[in-house]
Amino acid sequence: MTNHAVIVDAVRTASGKGKPGGALSAVHPVDLLAVVLRELLRSNDLDPARIDDVIGGCVTQAGEQSLNITRNAVFAAGFPETVPAATVDRQCGSSQQAAAFAAQGVLAGCYDIVIAAGVESMSRAPMFSATGQADPYGRAVAQRYPDGLVTQGVSAEIIAARWKLDRQALDEFAARSHRLAAAATAAGTFTGEIVPVPVVAADGTSGTHQVDETIRAATTVEGLAALRPAFQGDPAGGRFPEINWSITAGNSSPLTDGAAAVLIMSEQMAARLSLRPRARFHSFSVTGDDPILMLTGIIPATRKALGRAGLNIDDIDAYEVNEAFAPVPLAWLNDVAADPDRLNQQGGAIALGHALGASGARLLTTLVTTLEQTGGRYGLQTMCEGGGMANATIIERL
Repeated sequence: MTNHAVIVDAVRTASGKGKPGGALSAVHPVDLLAVVLRELLRSNDLDPARIDDVIGGCVTQAGEQSLNITRNAVFAAGFPETVPAATVDRQCGSSQQAAAFAAQGVLAGCYDIVIAAGVESMSRAPMFSATGQADPYGRAVAQRYPDGLVTQGVSAEIIAARWKLDRQALDEFAARSHRLAAAATAAGTFTGEIVPVPVVAADGTSGTHQVDETIRAATTVEGLAALRPAFQGDPAGGRFPEINWSITAGNSSPLTDGAAAVLIMSEQMAARLSLRPRARFHSFSVTGDDPILMLTGIIPATRKALGRAGLNIDDIDAYEVNEAFAPVPLAWLNDVAADPDRLNQQGGAIALGHALGASGARLLTTLVTTLEQTGGRYGLQTMCEGGGMANATIIERL
C-alpha cells in the first residue's frame, strides 16, 4: 500500500489586530498556540501520547516567543512530556515549511502522527525585535550586496512598478479581499476552522474571540485611495526610479496575532484510528530567488510544485497565495496564467491577517475548507518569504 501523508484536521484562531489592544494581545503566544493544539486532540478524540512530533513555525523567536515556543506550547496544552517539539523559521513560510517537514516525515516512514503548527503574536513580540540594533548579515553578505538589501515594502513597490500594477489595481484587489472574507464570515464558512480563544476584556469581563478582527467589511476602493503611501521616503527608493509609491497600509497585510495547527498522519494510521482524512499531500517545493525582489519566489516555486505533481495550473481548483502585499498575488496571477476566480476565494491576508509564523498553517486550513466547500480536487498554496524564498504545496481533497 502506498504510504500517503494525509491531513485529518486543520484549525486556526480568528485573527487579532497585532498591536496593543487587539483582541488577542492579552494572550501569551504559548497559550495561543496551545489552544489550537488542544483542539486537534479534542475534536479527533486523539491520545496525545501517540503523537511522534510537533513542528511549529514562528518568525520572531525572541522574548515570549523564544526558547522553542512549540515545545512550551506542548507543555501548556497538557501533552505528555514524551511528545517532542521543534520550532522552525522560514520567515513568513515557517508553518508551511513545518507542514512540509511533517508530511515528508510521514512519507519517509519516520512519523505515524505529527502536528504542524504556527504562531505569531505581533502585538507582544513586534517585528524585528529579535535583532534589535544588531547586524544580522555580517561582512560577507554586505560584500555580496554592496548597495544593501531592501525592506519588503520596497520590494513590493519594485514588483508593482515592473509588473505595471498601478494604485487602482492594487486597491481593487485589496477591496476584493475584504469583500470575500466578509462574505465568507457572514456565510459561516470559517465556523468549522476557527477555534474560540478565551480572552479577558479591558474591563475584566471574560469571553471568547472567534471572529477575524482584521476584516473591514466596509472597505471600498475609494476609501483605500485616500491612504498615503506607507514606504515613500525609504532611502533605498533612490536606487529604483521606476517606483511609483503605491503600497499603503490598505493594500498590505496588517500586523496580526494568531495561531493554526494541522493534524497529519499516514493514511494507514488514520484508517487504524477510524479517522477520515480530508486531504493528502501531493507535492512540495521550496525555492530561493532574488532577495531584492524578495517576494517573487512564489512564481518558480509554483512551477516546480506543478512539475513535480505532473499537473498544470488549470488542474488546480483553488489557490491560496499569501497577500503580504497586493502586487505579490497579482504578479503571480500574471506569470503563471492562473484563473483569478480561483485565487483566495475566501479573501486573503489583506483581510484575514498575516500572523507571520502562523500564516502557512492558516492558508492550508482555509485551502482545505475551500476545496470541501467548492468540491474541488486539487489545491495549491504558496507563500513569499523574507530573504527571497518561497514554499509551494499541492494537496488533493479526499
